[in-house]
Amino acid sequence: MKKILLIEDNEDIRSNIAEILELSSYKVVTAKDGIQGMALALEQKPDLIICDIMMPGLDGYGVLHAVHKSETIKNTPFIFLTAKTERSDLRKGMEMGADDYITKPFNNTELLNAVSGRLKKLEMLKEELLPGIDGMNQLLYSKNNKNLLESLTQDRNINKYKKKQTIYSEGNHPNRLYYILKGKIKTYKTNTNGKELVVDLYKEGDFLGHIALLEGTTYKDTAEALEATELAVIPKEDFEELINNNNEVTQKFIRLLAKNISEKENQLLNLAYNSLRKKVAEAIIMLRKKYQQNTEEEFTIDISRESLATIAGTATESLIRTLSEFRSEKLIDIREGNIVILNEMKLENLLN
Repeated sequence: MKKILLIEDNEDIRSNIAEILELSSYKVVTAKDGIQGMALALEQKPDLIICDIMMPGLDGYGVLHAVHKSETIKNTPFIFLTAKTERSDLRKGMEMGADDYITKPFNNTELLNAVSGRLKKLEMLKEELLPGIDGMNQLLYSKNNKNLLESLTQDRNINKYKKKQTIYSEGNHPNRLYYILKGKIKTYKTNTNGKELVVDLYKEGDFLGHIALLEGTTYKDTAEALEATELAVIPKEDFEELINNNNEVTQKFIRLLAKNISEKENQLLNLAYNSLRKKVAEAIIMLRKKYQQNTEEEFTIDISRESLATIAGTATESLIRTLSEFRSEKLIDIREGNIVILNEMKLENLLN
């Protein structure tokens, strides 16, 4: 049962709205002013807040501002209830982040439609997304009850890349979105001395090149195939049409593609402050977590020493020396040039 917080200083209106909502199977918590309403919002963590604007003490604008300041309830859908119908008043509320307005007087249908609509959008945004193409399929299907992705990806060109072949380069303007059908890709940045630093790794089922498209900027990194790779190519215009015409899809698409931001931050922090042995160990573990979900199976890394060194953020010679140390310590083995993890727990918990 969805919980709704109703903040309204007029007792008759408050009772009437609460009754309508309760008859429609919502749990309703009521408050007679903004201060009491904020206290209940923090305590009850409702699924939706309906709030009058004109109230003594803390008015509706103040409540909305306080809600957005709270980490625990800042994403709660917020509907203003008001007798004010001036355009400037409505605009002020929307600019502050209100999701909807219900103007007095209103009928039962208007109230219930507004509430139902906001709760449905909340559910959509809360859905857990599957990775890659399945996640995109899921969010598009939930938006319009049809598979928009099919029209987005059907009859697309398939580009094939050889190992070490560049897909796009830092500083170039993006004109397409890539979807990885097969293979592995690294993206890296290069400093003025030509030294590389790997900033991300991609696998089958991932999208690539989306950040520059979303920002409307040039590529901030270079993408290179780590092995033979096949990419589905989606033109920039089709991607932009999808984003511009579907607000909810836009929000979920951004969330889907930005899931690994915190991981990137931690990775860069570790590269800056970890010891050489710790950097190499974490690079190996990162590859295992990225490319193998089943920890029961033996994991073999088929990657050049140069590529692994850029992932670890160290010189190739230093990487080779450290791998030799790990091998002698029986943390890894090297078979036909490939790295095999023997003791993942010790690698992961290696002292800095």
